[in-house]
Amino acid sequence: MDAKAGVKIGSFSRGGKNRVPTFASDHDYQPKSKLTPYGIFLPELDELFFYFTESTVTADFIVDVLEQWWNSVKERFTQIRTLLINQDNGGENSSRRTQFMKRLVEFAHRHQLHIQLAYYPPYHSKYNPVERTWAILEHHWNGAILDSVQTALNFAQTMTWKGMQPKVELIQTNYSTGVKLTKQEMKEIESQIQRLPHLPHWFVDIFPNSE
Repeated sequence: MDAKAGVKIGSFSRGGKNRVPTFASDHDYQPKSKLTPYGIFLPELDELFFYFTESTVTADFIVDVLEQWWNSVKERFTQIRTLLINQDNGGENSSRRTQFMKRLVEFAHRHQLHIQLAYYPPYHSKYNPVERTWAILEHHWNGAILDSVQTALNFAQTMTWKGMQPKVELIQTNYSTGVKLTKQEMKEIESQIQRLPHLPHWFVDIFPNSE
């Protein structure tokens, strides 16, 4: 899982080349919107899921995306009881981000899943397989005028990764920033997770309850 840098929506030149003459603004003042892609990639199956937002990528957004993805695929993966999530240790999805961990504990209990969070070390995000798909997306729409959200979504839907097109969704919820737990609330969350000794920030187990 990972987010790509947001792209400004408007009649802006993005430095690419197009097969037909195209007129674009050479400055990106006052964009219509800003669209941020968030990706979930299944390397063994080469399946790719893109979730776009015009809002901020927050802890709540990330877990909402995870839950939406799981609800869309769980009937195919009824034998799966553990989800191993590889990701960068960003500000909103850090294992010390209280709202992120709270939401993941709730997710694990609700779906009776064992969640393992495995973080890449600093400056090693290039080893995250989803990063390779961002390069394909950027090449696919490079040179195009992304003058509307729908145009950007259409380009994302028509890119291919090893012959397969991604599933693309627009998340329209507006997310609030700065949501966090109190120390006492986080203490309760910590009692429900296990951190790997000597690497407590980088590998975390979240077990389902005994429902």
